Amino acid sequence: MACPPSDDRVPRYADVLAALGTEARLRIMRVLLSAHPQGLFAGEIQAALGIPPSTLSHHLEKLKHEGLVRVRRSGTFLRYTADTETLREVVTFLYAQCCGRARETELGDVTQLCAPPSSGE
Repeated sequence: MACPPSDDRVPRYADVLAALGTEARLRIMRVLLSAHPQGLFAGEIQAALGIPPSTLSHHLEKLKHEGLVRVRRSGTFLRYTADTETLREVVTFLYAQCCGRARETELGDVTQLCAPPSSGE
């Protein structure tokens, strides 16, 4: 089996995925995606998840640093939104090699290997 081509985006996306690798940050992203595109104020995220403010601030800063969330000031409050473009880039990157091995080994219809299972399974 041939190795996937070298890609200089691997370290970047590894950092993005690491930022999502905690339960709290994954919950934050899901809450922000549920409020997309308008986003939520930090206090609304805190109320929805019950994360202490200082801990929430730490997690939001990490997500912001990795480009997963955007923040804008609204008066004295901060409104956070999920950066769906970064998420799309990561998913596209992951799927770029989808089914490559199947093509190389002639395992059949590769479109079915990457497709979600049908409801009858």
